[in-house]
Amino acid sequence: MSTSKTTKVVTITLNPALDLTGSLSELKPGTVSLVDKSSFHAAGKGVNVAKVLSDLGAEVTVTGFLGKDNPELFHQLFSDLKVTDRFIEVEGATRINVKLVEASGAVSDINFPGVQVSQADIARFEATLFELAETHDYFVLAGSLPRGITPEQCAAWIEQLHTRGKRVLFDSSKAALSAGIESCPWLIKPNDEELSDFVGQHLDTAEKCQQAAQSLSQKGIENIVVSMGSEGVMWLNEGQWLRSQPPKMEVVSTVGAGDTLVAGLCWGHMQNMPKENLLCFATALSALAVSQVGVGLTSQQELESIELQTQVSELSPITNLDSL
Repeated sequence: MSTSKTTKVVTITLNPALDLTGSLSELKPGTVSLVDKSSFHAAGKGVNVAKVLSDLGAEVTVTGFLGKDNPELFHQLFSDLKVTDRFIEVEGATRINVKLVEASGAVSDINFPGVQVSQADIARFEATLFELAETHDYFVLAGSLPRGITPEQCAAWIEQLHTRGKRVLFDSSKAALSAGIESCPWLIKPNDEELSDFVGQHLDTAEKCQQAAQSLSQKGIENIVVSMGSEGVMWLNEGQWLRSQPPKMEVVSTVGAGDTLVAGLCWGHMQNMPKENLLCFATALSALAVSQVGVGLTSQQELESIELQTQVSELSPITNLDSL
């Protein structure tokens, strides 16, 4: 695969959603909670990544599965972003996910099941995916799986792209993450909770996260990135650990911050940024995301200001992996 700069990228969202987001002072489970303001928009992890990449200047093609009953907001978003729409439309309605954002910054997600994908739908998707592989080197596969797609099927797509020399950035969780890790994606980005879930124990320090991530490098994954919220980001590549620390931000919403980090990592690699600059840029972009509602690059000037305040340092590798 060429290492020259590129702006072309494919984002894959197998289980997109229409996000109904409500902001309220405090969620009161079991009783009535009053929402102060709300929004309803097309989303999904890969869709969010596509939006940020488009804002950064990428030529984005989006694919995955959409329900035939309610695709209008997605079509409008893709038109507004000027991205190429290669989604496969299937029977049924794309799910609606509810996100409740409290004044404290706490976010409660209520995620519904996605559409039911048939074997014929899968065949159409595969034909699209491998057609795109003829003209693209970067693929971002992000989010959960709809009904009809197994973790093993998802992992097989990663493996097939890998064998074609493609750079697959994979961001998922639970069974999909576990299966996908075995298929040698080029980059994974678990957060500390997802990494804890994967290894089966609570990782309550950066050192424990580093230890768990380093054990994964033995599976041949070239880039392992661990996001730790306000504690920054750690990145393992070619035996070298880097850690970034963003400035303290006034958190409005953490929704989409992880997707923004993935987009920043992807764009930085597509533009062949030096490693320290790349991690600084991606971390600052993600930090900017928590200061706003919704995803996207809202202020280049503010991004550059956060970059100047983001610190990047090298970490020593963990020498004892047996204690995990």
